[in-house]
Amino acid sequence: MSTAQPEDRVTPDALLHARTGTEVAPEDVVLAAGRDVTPESLEWARRKIEAEGAAALDKLLP
Repeated sequence: MSTAQPEDRVTPDALLHARTGTEVAPEDVVLAAGRDVTPESLEWARRKIEAEGAAALDKLLP
């Protein structure tokens, strides 16, 4: 008999990704990085998305 509680189960990595296949918006990258949404941070995010594609967001999320 197992004594593990539902909250003790580990979620597989494949289920932890937040992206749903839609395009990544600069605002998403800024917020995932913990930055304030400003014109400067949005430009930083645009450059990051241009260089890294959708992985720009994936790299910031656990």
